[in-house]
Amino acid sequence: MAKTVSPGVLALRKVVDDVHADARKAHAEGRLVGWSSSKFPCELAAAFDLDVMYPENQAAGIAANRDGELMCKAAEDLGFDNDICGYARISLAYAAGKRASRKVNLETGEYVINPNSGKPLKDENGNVVIDPETGKPKKDPKTMVPYTVLDDIYEIEALPEGREKELRKAAIKPYRQMQIPQPDFVLCCNNICNCMTKWYENIARMRNIPLIMIDIPYNNTVEVADTNVAYVRAQFDAAIKQLEELTGKKFNEKKFEQACANANRTASAWLRVCDYLQYKPAPYSGFDLFNHMADIVTARAKVEAAEAFELLEKDLAEAVKTGATTTPFPEQYRVMFEGIPCWPKLPNLFKPLKANGVNVTAVVYAPAFGFVYDDLDGMARAYYKAPNSVCIEQGVDWREGICRDNKVDGVLVHYNRSCKPWSGYMAEMQRRFTDDLGVPCAGFDGDQADPRNFNEAQYETRVQGLVEAMEANKAKKEAEAK
Repeated sequence: MAKTVSPGVLALRKVVDDVHADARKAHAEGRLVGWSSSKFPCELAAAFDLDVMYPENQAAGIAANRDGELMCKAAEDLGFDNDICGYARISLAYAAGKRASRKVNLETGEYVINPNSGKPLKDENGNVVIDPETGKPKKDPKTMVPYTVLDDIYEIEALPEGREKELRKAAIKPYRQMQIPQPDFVLCCNNICNCMTKWYENIARMRNIPLIMIDIPYNNTVEVADTNVAYVRAQFDAAIKQLEELTGKKFNEKKFEQACANANRTASAWLRVCDYLQYKPAPYSGFDLFNHMADIVTARAKVEAAEAFELLEKDLAEAVKTGATTTPFPEQYRVMFEGIPCWPKLPNLFKPLKANGVNVTAVVYAPAFGFVYDDLDGMARAYYKAPNSVCIEQGVDWREGICRDNKVDGVLVHYNRSCKPWSGYMAEMQRRFTDDLGVPCAGFDGDQADPRNFNEAQYETRVQGLVEAMEANKAKKEAEAK
């Protein structure tokens, strides 16, 4: 039976599809399309009616579609080190024109099928059907997929008009993240991490396009000083002047105010959606939140995103009333998932959690994009509040608050090779979680985009160890309560 999708989820999917479609249309019509870091002030671009794409979101989508390794290797062949962020490598490869494509036979026009793909056929008893000639499982022809190969959009565009050019263009993977237009300008804010600065500088050099940069220094104190706010406000003003020069338009105050109102409304609804993980049992999983992050990143300043999240909020309120949940197993344990998920390995992450009744009911990555503000000074302060730009005391306070509110029994920490600023202090975070909250923690090695850095066996072992520790913790509390 097909899985039921709620109205809110359907609305959110449409929002992201429309953002991508609008950018492709703008490019086709000769209008400017930009690329932006996820926490550049989207309100500024919205004041100029600019279509903007988000490389971090794009890279996550490419990785989730299993093309991250191919694109990472392409970047490495271009001279970018394997040790830098997987998102950056995917994005830099894409900016250089590299594309994941289906292998096509130029004589027949048919795609060349990968014989290793497809699900094994099963008989009426659920047993795999073995081919008597090869001794190997027969494959389901409906699930067979073409070989994936690396192509170059610039080589394709240089071909003379004709059949080969048409076939090779059509062979580029059709999912939206592999179809975004190349940028006419880039918007960068390094509050996510300092890797952003060099990443976007390289894109600007490759494409010979303008780079508009906003620098937000690491904040060593919990509060953001007024001098820091003044520093960022001055950069907002400079960015507005650069956007005026780029577009030939004057800054539209009314559109900016509307974008700010939309962004606040979207962020508020998003945070309320995140709060539904506090219910026990939860009406959904933290993995569902990860799936909705495309909206909060790509469309935060659009009213359609606010409306879609408000609709999802209504769906969740109804689910709580009826006891419904998207989690396909009884919730026995609740954990916080610390860090960015391994997008190419989401099924591998989920499987051992499902097997042990572990629901992810707290995440840091999702609510980090839900900042709300009252005025321009508040907006400047809000953009300082990114997980990698706040002091450790602020980081601990955020996480422990989420753990308490969302009633977790343990913490699963992703030591993400792509995100060293985030992972660097996780050992200290784990120590504090255990000392302050009395919950066990387990860490595993992985990567947000490059599957070569994920070890499934290690992950399963760490999950099992965490489950055993949570069981022991539970038994101890029950014994003490008697």
